[in-house]
Amino acid sequence: MSLPSWARDAPDRCLYLSNASGTVELYAWDRGADSHRKVTDRPNGTALGALDPSGSAVWWFADADGDEFGIWMCQPFGGGADVPAVPGLRPAYPAGLALGRRVVVVGQSTDDGSTIVLRRGEEEPTLVYGHPEQAEVAALSSDETLLAIAHSEHGDAMKPALRVLAVAGGSPVAQLWDGPGRGLDAVDFCPVPGDQRVLVLHEREGRRLPLLWNPVTGVETRVDPDLPGEISADWYADGTGLLLAHQFQARTELYRYDLVSEALHQLDVPAGTVTAATCRPDGTVEYAWSDAARPPQLRVVGGGILLRPPGAGAPPSVAVSDVWAEGPSGRVHALLALPAGAAAPYPAVFLLHGGPMYHDTDSFAADRAAWVDAGFAVVQVNYRGSTGYGSDWQDAILGRPGLTELEDVAAIRDRLIAEDDIDRDRLVLAGASWGGYLTLLGLGTQPDAWALGVAAVPVADYVRAYEEEMEGMRAIDRALFGGSPAEVPDGYAASSPITYADRVRAPVLIFAGANDPRCPIGQVESYLRRLVELGRPHEVYRFDAGHGSLVMAERVRQMAAELDFAARHLANRKSG
Repeated sequence: MSLPSWARDAPDRCLYLSNASGTVELYAWDRGADSHRKVTDRPNGTALGALDPSGSAVWWFADADGDEFGIWMCQPFGGGADVPAVPGLRPAYPAGLALGRRVVVVGQSTDDGSTIVLRRGEEEPTLVYGHPEQAEVAALSSDETLLAIAHSEHGDAMKPALRVLAVAGGSPVAQLWDGPGRGLDAVDFCPVPGDQRVLVLHEREGRRLPLLWNPVTGVETRVDPDLPGEISADWYADGTGLLLAHQFQARTELYRYDLVSEALHQLDVPAGTVTAATCRPDGTVEYAWSDAARPPQLRVVGGGILLRPPGAGAPPSVAVSDVWAEGPSGRVHALLALPAGAAAPYPAVFLLHGGPMYHDTDSFAADRAAWVDAGFAVVQVNYRGSTGYGSDWQDAILGRPGLTELEDVAAIRDRLIAEDDIDRDRLVLAGASWGGYLTLLGLGTQPDAWALGVAAVPVADYVRAYEEEMEGMRAIDRALFGGSPAEVPDGYAASSPITYADRVRAPVLIFAGANDPRCPIGQVESYLRRLVELGRPHEVYRFDAGHGSLVMAERVRQMAAELDFAARHLANRKSG
């Protein structure tokens, strides 16, 4: 279950995601009646939803079998027919949504760029923004007079700027941009009507920190809680404080920051990782939490468990330990999980995270737990490009993506081999999305290092991927490489797995989604054809969904296929 969101004017009406039925779907929760209702029911699941401020309607995004291309639908909170939420809008990729009492704002993205439309009441929607570069709806002020959007008109989709528009007429009110290499994210306007301050996350100090920006007066107030690591934030419902999530070395702490006294108060949260947190109107803080050994829980600060999923809970796993190694650009951090009842050196899987704007944490992960149960050590490397370690670390892959991250993976691998923790002859490189891309690239550029590869929904042929993927991903690629394949062909060739296909020696298992808009199946097929031409050992698992599956039985089948692949190919390898 995800952490429930709540309707601004009816906080007892909540919405959450759950896989209780076997597929991820939206559920409505009436706290007053303590009743739960399944809102959506689709063969390949539903991933996006929101409540309107009154709590009378659930909005959900209807795509086709995971292709992320579709329209917003609307259903009464208590149940009823689904209808198009904004009649007349054509299908597109979602680019943000803001629901007000009288105003609705919808962001959309297509191959032609981004558009943002606004609708008042039952009026026809009007276009308030359009641009060939990526943009999305960020926030709507509580009095519904101001709209904040994030845009990349300057050409860098990874480092957006902010613009605030007047809802009446759509004219610009103010802009905020910190220049090349520094991004801004608008979290939300102050929830108090009439208070026009926007909570923004910035990178001015070389790491993610909050500030308050009043676009009407231009006043900026930085929030520096004097904590290491990076800080994300949200408003307390009365506007008197901020709920801070302090992310440092793959763990999270929660704090209340008082905006008047500037006092910082740590909240009582167990050690581990908070993946979401919210402050209710009465000041209660609810959060989603786990650590590597204990499955996710929905908790209340000072009040125990908020909700439990139906049925038997997931079994516990093992704790992780921290591993550090000197890499080409500084110390590299990784998490290590070891199987119980076995002795070193262990067969190991390097499970590389996606993104790359993401980082692995001390949190429960079903795939890590499954590999550990199968007798593998699991290594998760927060390579350059990962979030959570400052802007310089995250931006270090620009111009040379893929190859840079794999240098950090090699540093951790060499450290663990030298200490006899892992068996150099039984190493699996695995990952999904960006992690799948790094897997294929690593098998070609480090062919002597890996016994096997498992790549799910990967970039495999980068030039063809650019041609076929959704425009939002093209924009990210242009930011990563400094241009398109036509502009920097050598960069794309150097970082493309297909370039090194002739060097691949390890057997590889590749998963590909038929409707994937991010890592399209066509470019995976291109890579597979190259492996066939070269006579390289490989297997392929195609599934009828998008960039991964929301159907639990399918995810279990895929995990079983990974473990079976590893067992078959490593059965005759002896410990080194």
